[in-house]
Amino acid sequence: MRGMYGGYSWRNTILCFLLVVVTAPVCLSSETPVVVRSPGANFRETYAAREVARYFYQRTGVLPQVVESETVPADRTAVVVGRPGRAAVRELAERTGAAGELEELGLQQYLIRTASSGDARQVLVTGGTKGGVLYGVYRLAEHMGVRFYMHGDVIPDGQMPPRLPEVHEHGAPLFKLRGMLPFHDFPEGPDWWNEDAYRAIISQLPKMGMNFIGFHCYPPGAGPEPLVWHGLQEDIGEGHRVNFAYQSHWSNTLREGWGLSSERTSDYSFGASALFPRDAYGGRAMEGMCPRPDNPEEYRELFRRAGALLEGAFTYAQRLGVKTCVGTETPLHIPERLEKHVGEEAEAEDIYRGTFRRIMQSYPVDYYWLWTPEEWTWSGTSEKQVEATLADLRAAVDAAEAVDVPFTLATCGWVLGPQWDRAYFDDKLPKRMPMSCINRNVGHSPVEPGFADVEGRPTWAIPWLEDDPALTAPQLWAGRMRKDAVDARRYGCTGLMGIHWRTRPLGPNVAALARAAWRQGGWADAEPEGESEGPVGGNHARFSQDIADTEDDTLYRSVRYNVSAYHLQVPHGTYEVTLKFCEPHYRKAGKRVFGVSVEGERFIDRLDIYEEAGPDRALDYTFSDIRVEDGWLDIEFHKIVEFSSIAAIVARGSETVKINCGGEKYGDYRADWPEGYRSREERYLPCGDFYRDWARVQFGEGAADAIAEVFTEVDGELPQPATWVNGPGGMQPNGTPWSKVAPEYEFVEDLADLRGEVEGEGNLARFDYWLETFLYMRSMARVRCTWARLNAALQRAKKAENEESTRRIARQEALPIRRELVDDVEETFRHLLAHVSTPGGLGTVTNWEQHILPQVLDATGERLKQYLGTELPDDALPSDEYAGPERLIVPVRQTSVQEGEALEVKVIVLSREGVDDVALHWRPLDGEDYRTVPAGHVARGVYRVTVPAQAARPVGFEYYVDAHLSGGKELVHPASAPELNRSVVVTPVR
Repeated sequence: MRGMYGGYSWRNTILCFLLVVVTAPVCLSSETPVVVRSPGANFRETYAAREVARYFYQRTGVLPQVVESETVPADRTAVVVGRPGRAAVRELAERTGAAGELEELGLQQYLIRTASSGDARQVLVTGGTKGGVLYGVYRLAEHMGVRFYMHGDVIPDGQMPPRLPEVHEHGAPLFKLRGMLPFHDFPEGPDWWNEDAYRAIISQLPKMGMNFIGFHCYPPGAGPEPLVWHGLQEDIGEGHRVNFAYQSHWSNTLREGWGLSSERTSDYSFGASALFPRDAYGGRAMEGMCPRPDNPEEYRELFRRAGALLEGAFTYAQRLGVKTCVGTETPLHIPERLEKHVGEEAEAEDIYRGTFRRIMQSYPVDYYWLWTPEEWTWSGTSEKQVEATLADLRAAVDAAEAVDVPFTLATCGWVLGPQWDRAYFDDKLPKRMPMSCINRNVGHSPVEPGFADVEGRPTWAIPWLEDDPALTAPQLWAGRMRKDAVDARRYGCTGLMGIHWRTRPLGPNVAALARAAWRQGGWADAEPEGESEGPVGGNHARFSQDIADTEDDTLYRSVRYNVSAYHLQVPHGTYEVTLKFCEPHYRKAGKRVFGVSVEGERFIDRLDIYEEAGPDRALDYTFSDIRVEDGWLDIEFHKIVEFSSIAAIVARGSETVKINCGGEKYGDYRADWPEGYRSREERYLPCGDFYRDWARVQFGEGAADAIAEVFTEVDGELPQPATWVNGPGGMQPNGTPWSKVAPEYEFVEDLADLRGEVEGEGNLARFDYWLETFLYMRSMARVRCTWARLNAALQRAKKAENEESTRRIARQEALPIRRELVDDVEETFRHLLAHVSTPGGLGTVTNWEQHILPQVLDATGERLKQYLGTELPDDALPSDEYAGPERLIVPVRQTSVQEGEALEVKVIVLSREGVDDVALHWRPLDGEDYRTVPAGHVARGVYRVTVPAQAARPVGFEYYVDAHLSGGKELVHPASAPELNRSVVVTPVR
């Protein structure tokens, strides 16, 4: 049996002193703290008191007793938790000199005050209504060194002395609502969440000072998704049931879409199949109905399951003070089967009445938001489209009033309003409706300035915590999150939420946004990092089709559109400027028309790329004798119809400047994205202080500053090996030699060199997560270069003069590169599977297997087979075997259960060896002996184990999981166990 903290039995000491009579005077030794809550404490006060005890235990190894008492003697070491009106709170407030502050506590505000008397230290944690006490408790935990993220808590290695910290802090949020918008549609997001994942993430929100979680529901086309049911009131059944439904679906491995092919997980390569217990994998709601429900009974059943899932999740959220929100797009999209069912006479208001009634019956929400159409952000909108949306919004308002909904309607979308007036809906909708939108251009544009023009209503800014083009790669944007939070506050927004799919890779981004919703320090007034050179506005787009009239297809496949100018810093002198264009998107003349000026002179009055050159064809304009007098070459684009677009810029003079517009570095062309946004759009604020604090908790004091320096340097500057290719997180071949690409990833070696300075098993495991993440990212980039070399060799084979030459080139040139490509992909998977640790990580694996590999390996393999005239040898095919390090993964870290409720834990074992056994070891936080529960084998590398309901104690319990391999090796989760285990708080029933 594994040992106890520090090898000594401190629990006996505690038990000798702890009071067992509720509300009696506390008489423990001053060194052993108690947590005091008042008799009659409500759910959140009781929950908060138990959380104080749990985190103190995790940091010190000493478990305080949670007691009920009206008073606290002056010589006791204690934490008093409760609302301002509680007797013990008032008493300690008097003792700390904070009595006057109790009356001033506003909604959601907290107060932490410390008083010392001899060896005794007493800490008061109180707060205003709407979650203030919980926020104060978690802030106290942060002062003890704990940090919180969506994927779970980070408890530093090593214990602190069992002494309460001295804290004097009054916290007030800068935004009334703060939270998350997890986005459905991809396997990386909530499509694969079960109720345990919902609860785990919702539990983290108040820990991060957040109180909102909202979800978007795609209509037919991308959906429909079963989050929201549409229908008539008479079609609503009992409970979560509906009497009529249409086909809906969430992502699963058998569903095609967003660039993903359908594939059984048992066919996955490189041992990745061990992560999945069944071939048709997705959320539990989709079990037995993959890829989609195919009959009316299954249509109804999926909506029933979705309703039950959301009821459990949202009811839990409400208990923690977290506001919930769901919604659909406007104008209302009615599925074809529903349209036939309701008939031609049914109107939008009728459907909305049914929709709202069913929500009221099925699950609790605080808001229902209606999303403006996605295409408005890419192509603008007409007055007719806007009026249709406005009519639909008014129908929803009327329906909500007719059925007396208990929630509030709101607007959201990819834009706040139409391009001619982003605040257009402000004076046309009831002022009680909040207005919100996500940042445009997948987050690379700043917060919408139009928020400043909205008056007298709540407004919610929603920055992107990550973008979907690079969804398979890490994205560090802490500086950008700070800038977005500052802008949202400057525009008067009352809400600040982040849109995302994944959780753990976004840890720094989430933490930066969450903290900036409460505190904006000196960095908020700092000058933005970066130079002033680059594009003004615009967004990038990348395409995969062949481009005519050029040998540089890659250069023309990436464009920056909706850009208003480029400002390039060059020496004084005369220049020849070449502007390179291509129309890879539109298939009709007149859709995109714009003019161009260089150094203030209009060189192109009216350019329609399609009309001039046709689709997917290079079109260059060269202008000579351009005189630059002030050190800046200014190129301006004038919108006539829709958005301007440019593929590349070349300026030749005393110096030559080449820009791959909207793309990454290509040959001697430099990238302008995302670096350009960082400079011209002033998208980033300094974040070195943030990363220093982050690194100290994540990795320990020893290497923290050096690690923080690496992360600060790459924040907002990471290379981008992934991009949108018919779906999120795809890849394109990169014709630049790896020798020239590799220097972009020197920071990976800088980080690897610091590994020896990290001490502690937990610190090292967290360090290795990030190191493997960046090694994976670098391997992705290498795959792209090798892929391009293989494509070039296959092209040479295709163009050979005869069949014999084709086979010789395929055998001598292409086949060796193919072997190299398979090795590179295998290395990428070793690093990927070495850091996968969440449901979103499993989604990334699926993206690779069903989106990227079909292009990189399957398509090239088929071409090579054709040119060889034979099957590929085994060493040119991906292996089915796992070749990475042995791992024990617990993908969902649930940190609370209700009294009388069991805890189910999913465990995944990745190993080249057989597995002899997997077990979970748990004990009450105040217990000494572990109790062992063998895990049941589900399938492949997946196991399940349950901590029984009788584990419930007044505070909670702790556990760790181990696995014994046939070769004798033991795996442990968490890495710091048993010295520091996972812990779970037991919440009251009400």
